[in-house]
Amino acid sequence: MSLLQGFSFKKGVSLIHRLDPRSKLLLVFSLASSAIIFRGFLLPSLALLLLSLGLIVASGCAGQWLKTLKGLILLSVFIFLVNWWYVDAFYAASMVSLLITLVASLSLFFLTTSPDDLSLALVKLGLPYELALELSMAIRFVPTLAREAQLIIDAQRARGLDLETGFIKRLRNLIPILIPLVINTVRRSYRVAEAMESRAFGASPKRTWLFDLKFRGVDYLVTISSFALLALSFFLVYRFL
Repeated sequence: MSLLQGFSFKKGVSLIHRLDPRSKLLLVFSLASSAIIFRGFLLPSLALLLLSLGLIVASGCAGQWLKTLKGLILLSVFIFLVNWWYVDAFYAASMVSLLITLVASLSLFFLTTSPDDLSLALVKLGLPYELALELSMAIRFVPTLAREAQLIIDAQRARGLDLETGFIKRLRNLIPILIPLVINTVRRSYRVAEAMESRAFGASPKRTWLFDLKFRGVDYLVTISSFALLALSFFLVYRFL
């Protein structure tokens, strides 16, 4: 469950926290797209990885993101060994860099963007409010479900449930974890639906907002830099690589 820690919003006052979610979304898209464009090329992949990690450190969320990195260790080792076996070590290292860059760029967005700002940004981008709310609530509940799953696992272990030995046995012992997790998820969904109905959600087609999103100078700078990074990636990969 530590992998999901990097997708839970953390309050902060850093410059990245204060960016407009739309400019951050474009930045994440640019980083992820550039990482995919440079897949298989080690040096550009490492440069993008360092850039993503630098942005996470600048946001003040490095400690929380390290928990996500811990959850990526086994998958990274597996990807490295498979690609090393079939190709070579340089290609394997570039694929691991691609994985970590993708996760880091997505984590950068979710760690520094509140669900409320995300839903407002999606509405500003033209999505219907209902769909934007559904997406933001789904993202909001991911870390909640992860914490609840960990509580259920700890409770079942305290009752003597073995989750360490035997692959088949571990799969069978997941049933006492999944059943209460699904039941609690359904109950929470009903409570959220009832709370929304009691607040007359959807009664008015025209919504108002307590706060509004406005592009500032730094947002325009981030937007231009994101487009420049994407254009540079296309140019380098087709001209020199």
